[in-house]
Amino acid sequence: MTPETKARQQIDQKLGQASWVIQDMKQLNLAASLGVAVREYPTDSGPADYVLFVSRHAVGVIEAKKDSAGENLTAAEAQTERYATANLKWRKDNTPLRFLFEATGQIIRFTDNADPAPRSREIFHFFKPETLAAWLAQPDTLRRRLAEQMPVLPERNLRYCQISAVTGLERSLALNKPHALVHMATGAGKTFTAITSVYRLLKFGGAKRILFLVDTRNLGKQAHQEFMAYTPPDDGRKFTELYNVQRLASPNIDPHSQVCISTIQRMYSILSGEPIDESAEDVSLNEVQQTDKQEKFVRYNPAVPVETFDFIIIDECHRSIYNLWKQVLDYFDASLIGLTATPDKRTFGFFNENIVAEYTYEQSVADGVNVGYDVYEIETEITQKGAELKAKEWVDHRDRQTRKKRWGETEEDTAYTGRELDRSVVNVSQIRKVIQAMKTAVETQIFPTRKETPKTLIFAKTDSHADDIINILREVYGRGNAFCKKVTYRAEENAESILSSFRNDYNPRIAVTVDMIATGTDVKPLEVLLFMRDVRSKGYYEQMKGRGVRSLDGDSLKRVSNSAEGAKTRFVLIDAVGVEKSLKTESRPLEKKPGVALKDLLQGVAMGSRDDDTVLSLANRLVRLAKQLDDKAQARVEKASGGIPMAELGKGLIAALNPDAIVQAALATAKAKGITRSEDTLLPEEIEAARAERVAAACVPFDQPALRDEIESARREREQIIDHINLDQVTFSGFSEQAEAQAKAVIQTFADYLKQHKDEIAALDFFYQQPYQRRALTFDMIEDLHERLSKPPLMLTTERLWSAYARVQATQVKGSDSKRQLTDLVSLVRFALGLDGELKPFADEVDKRFQAWIFRHNAQRGTAFTPEQTEWLRLMKEHIASSCSISRDDFDYAELADKGGLQKAWGLFGKELDGLMSEMSEELVA
Repeated sequence: MTPETKARQQIDQKLGQASWVIQDMKQLNLAASLGVAVREYPTDSGPADYVLFVSRHAVGVIEAKKDSAGENLTAAEAQTERYATANLKWRKDNTPLRFLFEATGQIIRFTDNADPAPRSREIFHFFKPETLAAWLAQPDTLRRRLAEQMPVLPERNLRYCQISAVTGLERSLALNKPHALVHMATGAGKTFTAITSVYRLLKFGGAKRILFLVDTRNLGKQAHQEFMAYTPPDDGRKFTELYNVQRLASPNIDPHSQVCISTIQRMYSILSGEPIDESAEDVSLNEVQQTDKQEKFVRYNPAVPVETFDFIIIDECHRSIYNLWKQVLDYFDASLIGLTATPDKRTFGFFNENIVAEYTYEQSVADGVNVGYDVYEIETEITQKGAELKAKEWVDHRDRQTRKKRWGETEEDTAYTGRELDRSVVNVSQIRKVIQAMKTAVETQIFPTRKETPKTLIFAKTDSHADDIINILREVYGRGNAFCKKVTYRAEENAESILSSFRNDYNPRIAVTVDMIATGTDVKPLEVLLFMRDVRSKGYYEQMKGRGVRSLDGDSLKRVSNSAEGAKTRFVLIDAVGVEKSLKTESRPLEKKPGVALKDLLQGVAMGSRDDDTVLSLANRLVRLAKQLDDKAQARVEKASGGIPMAELGKGLIAALNPDAIVQAALATAKAKGITRSEDTLLPEEIEAARAERVAAACVPFDQPALRDEIESARREREQIIDHINLDQVTFSGFSEQAEAQAKAVIQTFADYLKQHKDEIAALDFFYQQPYQRRALTFDMIEDLHERLSKPPLMLTTERLWSAYARVQATQVKGSDSKRQLTDLVSLVRFALGLDGELKPFADEVDKRFQAWIFRHNAQRGTAFTPEQTEWLRLMKEHIASSCSISRDDFDYAELADKGGLQKAWGLFGKELDGLMSEMSEELVA
């Protein structure tokens, strides 16, 4: 079978799934169905691959290509257009055909020639004939209505940020931009803004149906309530009296619904064919660790065709647009509108940096939309340092699930850290001391005039931890069950009714949650947040803090807290675990070294690089690649590996790093040596030895060059890198007078940032302490500083800063035309602080210092460095120029490894090597 024939078979199959009847010219029968696709239809420009007929009228054409043409499918658009404008044999009407498709067996592109600026787009599947019939019956296309017929937005009862968001979104849609991001602070009315847009898109844009996508049932219920409460500005009726709103609780979408509210989990279930348990919709995607075993690919569902929705509004989009969930968004032919208060770099990248509205928390506080907050810290000794239980102590032992207790002796000394609290060890006194301290602080310092406890939300680590907190709260406050309640997905009482009471009634005064009201849930009277769990995700932490930011007028606050003196003016974050100080990261994928080429990862492992980042990155790359390869490539790799499939090679690496398995291996080794050990008494070197042994065994296949070559060869055949992390930006757009002012503003912002943050950023501390303190400047320090500077709102990349200095201080700036390196940030900082009188690329400065350094060394030594030693020193210098330092580990990579690595360098320099590396790292960088 030829590739062309195979592609046609797949195209036929897809057309059939979408209810098209496929016919050859010889069997032409246009009465066979509403939609008929006729193969090889004759035209005066040659036979068209497929001509589409709806109700006996020719309406479209498909240009079919083999799969390998997919990378250049847009080149076929001219051919499709030629057939669309050609004269079809036996057709009296010679107007051009409206619907144009280009298709391989794998991908489909579509153009509607009735759009104001016809533009092709990729679609998951062919449209149904009924859809094309409906579009033909309309006087204008959806995109034309959005571009030409949307009336001016009535601004009454809308905040400025909401007006900006709705108008910005409509401008974006008018320009036919497929993705749009609305960045609005928690409490600024994202959902109200979205419903305003939904109303206008339905009424004036003529949208057929809109999907409002959430990631928990709780948020779905909340959104449904807001739709029911919404009254449009030009009609006295409620939204739900004008339009049908369905909250999806089954696989069936109501054909009469105009708004469908669904969790992304349920929609994924419908499209992948996997049944879903309702409990899966209760947990935020923030809390779900996705694995390859969970992955199911979405497939075409005739009951939910790709044209089901015209728009998808993605609530809390920073959580639900990645990994396997993204398939839901790829499936529908719909414009994507993201709503979030806490975007990260991936969010900006996914939405093509098309930020149609931006309203920050700081702006919302300044406008009175939200309230600010104070931080109150509580530290206890055990929280900070942990404690130790001696052997033979009689204590309770409690089952984690059933909470059944047994009274028994401890078998050995048990030391635990603060991090292990409420996981392996529960210290009732620690919980009680925190609760007592909170009670005292609120009553005497934070809200001393209040007669009742302000509405308080406590974040616990687990359901069991929440139960312990509830019991101690009631005891410390001397109150009954109604005073404080647990609000989690596993609570025995109805969580919704508790949440409603917490929001609207006097009791409960305190709620304890694990994750149910960590994000997206409104409790406006909330005035105290107590963190008894740490949070590592920056975005998730901001969402949790967002529960307290909502403003509330005095009368409404007094209804639930009647001794309040007036409107809510602030909330207080009580930090009992150091959550404000702990290191926060943006959400990250498994890929630890995305910038390292696969061949370098393979080579690194073969050379002995066995750190977690390298091994995990290689594992992830192999598992991912295994899904992309055809059977022949898989077989070649399996043969080269000695019978191990590629996916198993990757899984073996992941399994080798399993912490529990490493501990068990270490215990087995100790036992074999006659040493008595437990999990708690294992020595770090014993655990490391077990880890090294497991990883070494998993890495054995990669010692074979033939396998490494085969894997790299397979990758080159299949892999294409899509960079969605590095965001481009316009450094200037305007006339020269503006440019200088703009450049000066950039330089001033940079200087102010350096001054304000000198104490908290290690790289800045290094420079400010010169020459009083000399210590190694590491690449990690520079990378950390670069990340802080380059993300919004600063966006101070090295390119932008260099360009600004070149414009303002041209005579003092060199190397403006060379490609910027991350380490050029060192030169920028030194120049900004006045340590250097000239700004030039960091590599040039390292070169200059290297020349002085090697000249001095040759003069001082009994014999000068040999030519071979000098060449190696130059290689080491080049590494320092790109990484700020050099150590033994660095000889495993790139040019150093190619020249013989650490073994060769040691042979040339012997014991001098470590001293030379240290000296070069200090003198060439400082």
